Amino acid sequence: MGLACVECALTGRAEHAPTAETYPEDQVRRFTFAAGGGLGRTLSAIHTPRATPAPWKIVVITGAPSWAEYWAPALADLPSHREMVVVDRPGYGASEPVATIGDIALQAEALRPLLDAPRGQKVLLVGQSYGAAIASVMADANPGKVHGLVLMSGYFGEPGPTARWLVDVGSRMLTVLPRDLRNAVREVSGQPSQLPLARRALARLRVPVTVIHGDKDDFAPIEIAERLVSEVRARIPMRFERVEGADHFLNDGPTEALLAAIEGCIPEPARPRLTLSSGLVALLRRLAPRAEVANVMSFEGQA
Repeated sequence: MGLACVECALTGRAEHAPTAETYPEDQVRRFTFAAGGGLGRTLSAIHTPRATPAPWKIVVITGAPSWAEYWAPALADLPSHREMVVVDRPGYGASEPVATIGDIALQAEALRPLLDAPRGQKVLLVGQSYGAAIASVMADANPGKVHGLVLMSGYFGEPGPTARWLVDVGSRMLTVLPRDLRNAVREVSGQPSQLPLARRALARLRVPVTVIHGDKDDFAPIEIAERLVSEVRARIPMRFERVEGADHFLNDGPTEALLAAIEGCIPEPARPRLTLSSGLVALLRRLAPRAEVANVMSFEGQA
């Protein structure tokens, strides 16, 4: 990926691995949209075109660097009853601006249009790595638009040995690094002071939150993710899923395993509740013996 960054810098190409050269447009298609928050910027993303809206749309906020095309195999293998959109965050790929936007709240506002959905469609928001904190803020700031949140390989301020080395070396070479790598170093370096915002957002959420983390992650140690789950007093207890043998890049493995993990985070539909109107209960009291009405009332309470 580092070589792809250099190649893009030299050629001016926005995508490291152009999706149009590998996937037909009815599987994976790139599109642009106006950023939220009045930024006046254009953002770029890839998505799965569907003739009719799927019941669930999966929105992926990628990490640092933010490269949507590395999710393209998962989009191509996504079943037809799901949709997925993966974004190049501001400062990366074909998205504007060129400079870093280090404020996670401002990034969350810029990415808000991704949560728009047609009537009846629900949104599962997935925050990957650095994108996990941004997705947490997005979910909190848009109640009713997000129906489930997934923190995948979430990075929350404490790097593992590999990430620590990369940020340390990158900080000394900022002037010669390609744009995407330079912006990534700046983002990661400036994240720790913003984490209280993300933690407060997680504590306020009223939707299911699932944390998925590989136990071989040397970028964002699994111990930090476990601590986050134990320390944040969420309204709905967060679910933790440990992936044996997996590293930081869960989207780089078999698409079947990745999609199965995401599918497992989609909340079960609510069971219908049977209720009886007060008028119907009154009528039953007149027409049926008292014992039978009691049975009906008992059934109503259990339904």
